[in-house]
Amino acid sequence: MRALVPQRREPGELFGPRFTLFADMLAVGLAAAVASLPLVTAPVALAAACTVLRRAIGEDRPATLGHYVAELRAHGLVRSLLAGATVLAAAALLALDLLLTRAGLPGARPMLWVLATLTAAGLVVALRTAADPDVVRGWRPALHRTAARSAADPSGCAWVAAAVVLCLAFAWMLPLLAPLLPGPLAFAVTAVELRRTPEDLRLAPPAPDEG
Repeated sequence: MRALVPQRREPGELFGPRFTLFADMLAVGLAAAVASLPLVTAPVALAAACTVLRRAIGEDRPATLGHYVAELRAHGLVRSLLAGATVLAAAALLALDLLLTRAGLPGARPMLWVLATLTAAGLVVALRTAADPDVVRGWRPALHRTAARSAADPSGCAWVAAAVVLCLAFAWMLPLLAPLLPGPLAFAVTAVELRRTPEDLRLAPPAPDEG
């Protein structure tokens, strides 16, 4: 990961490329938070953030608002809404099941642990799917690839889960930072994917540049 970040500081540059990447991460996080406000757009907003950060690391490409908007558009409106609706429906189903476990039904406690495990696993796989380099070409094949990759990479899943826990902890301790947290989360998930073999570091074709 460190080797992917440019090491040379340009003349007159005060903080160096790593600080620039940190600033890009926060800016992309804020853009993703705004794009996620309708909720149904949250999966695509995170996927676009992962793509922009991946190119900022691998191609030394600036993370501009134009690049982020271009990645959002590359997913297409229909596919974006379908992906978001699917995630929201799954979340609603899990929430309903959790409510039912609190109604005192037989076997509620074991079912609660099963649902908690399924929720955590589903969230990790969903986040890693958003970071798939080819997710822009289709969410279903990206989900299939990610599920197989996650099963073969439990340590990566653990790192993603830890990133989620840390982001939730920061949001609880410092709520004002919540709009910036999609950036660190996208960066963490992208870093988990980029730590793999060189064959897995391929980049999807860039979306049309909007400035």
